[in-house]
Amino acid sequence: MKYRVPNGEAMRALGQALAAVFTEGDLVILSGGLGAGKTTLVQGIGAGLEVRGQVASPTFIISRVHEPTAAGPALVHVDAYRLGSLQELDHLDLDASADEAVTVVEWGEGKAEALAEGHALITIERPRGELVEGEDPAAGDRTVTISTTGGAWADRAWPAEGWTA
Repeated sequence: MKYRVPNGEAMRALGQALAAVFTEGDLVILSGGLGAGKTTLVQGIGAGLEVRGQVASPTFIISRVHEPTAAGPALVHVDAYRLGSLQELDHLDLDASADEAVTVVEWGEGKAEALAEGHALITIERPRGELVEGEDPAAGDRTVTISTTGGAWADRAWPAEGWTA
């Protein structure tokens, strides 16, 4: 699936639409440069899952659990930027809550795949590359591409390709 996202508001809206596709036990890995919109997408996912608390980048605490306010799954939001390996990620003991939550790992490509039998990889690209100092981080088009591995993802009803908010 591929989506064009024109700004931060649309990125949150896409995250909210994607949340309807996710279920307990899902692993979602986010890839993209600085300022690509990874945390903004997770904010939308959190809104769609109706979780408690403000969804913010867990860069310095590495992992944050947002409990659901309704009957849906919790959101485990991880920032693996400062982690060097799967072993360091494994020390967070994420698998303790993985079966009951949607686990979203920013900067997780090459580190988090072993946390589940399959996963969704969401790649966010800015046409001009990474965020330039002084630039509005919410501005500018992005291309969001989703690929999946594992049988659990086979029959998901994704938002229509080319979706825009």
